[in-house]
Amino acid sequence: MTLRVVRLPLALVASVTLTANVITACWSPDGASSGDVVPAVIEPPPGPDASTGTVEISCGRNEVGHNNTDNVVTSPGAHDGAHHMHDYVGNLSTDAFSTDASLAAAATTCTNGDRSTYYWPVLRLLDGQAGGGHQHGGGGDGNDGTVVKPSSVRIMFRGSPVSPVVAMPRFLRVSTGDAHAVTNGPKPFARVQWGCSEQSERLRDRYPQCPAGKQVMRLFDFPSCWNGLTSDSETHRTHIVFPASNGVCQDGFFAVPALRIELAYDLPSGQPFAIDTFPDQHRSARADHSDFINVMTAEQMAHIVTCLNTAQRC
Repeated sequence: MTLRVVRLPLALVASVTLTANVITACWSPDGASSGDVVPAVIEPPPGPDASTGTVEISCGRNEVGHNNTDNVVTSPGAHDGAHHMHDYVGNLSTDAFSTDASLAAAATTCTNGDRSTYYWPVLRLLDGQAGGGHQHGGGGDGNDGTVVKPSSVRIMFRGSPVSPVVAMPRFLRVSTGDAHAVTNGPKPFARVQWGCSEQSERLRDRYPQCPAGKQVMRLFDFPSCWNGLTSDSETHRTHIVFPASNGVCQDGFFAVPALRIELAYDLPSGQPFAIDTFPDQHRSARADHSDFINVMTAEQMAHIVTCLNTAQRC
């Protein structure tokens, strides 16, 4: 799939129109300028040793209302370490104080029994409604508005275009995106992909204003080259990294199942919206991010690896 990010100068609600049946405008709650066009990212064609299967896991869309302002991957043991609210699917116990043992013993929303935890910042309508008053993570941190649950959550694992994949270790921590992208500036960790349904070739790094009848989409692709040694690292970024543009992992790293999360939202036409962020990120779309902890059993992970390596759709 070809991914192209188009950036335009933005106001809170842009007045430009592109073409019929495409994203009609973008807007930014912080009024930031949009910068230059990002070159297209082209996925390499599969080679003779590619692992071309796919696996989808159904974990619901957080119907149970599992939310908190913690981030056990980047701020373990720190209540309100995120200063913004997260949506969770999968493991029902995840908070700042989760341990490997507590995660392994918890219930899950995933229909196949996967106890992994998948989470991302909530999305809110900018409708003037209080976002938790002065509580941390809500209005007190600048995150006001009515929370909107995703209409659908698609969790997918894919293989490598150049090689078979190996199993992820249990309790592997993986992050994608940069929650501090606004203040960090251009960094390799910011991987923002917003768009409208049925328009996957027009992904952007700003909030889209979609045509009537189209859903707002958020897409998270996770790194998939593991160092073969550790389930985490000091920066949470060096133990598992993205492959090169040709799909090859760097020396000493091994291809593991590549996680992709797709979120779809049915939003009122013309209604501005924004994700929750740290206060200094001003609710910018560029600060979007997602985290994952693999809590699958060895048998569950082996099933995924087999499906990917044998070109099955599971």
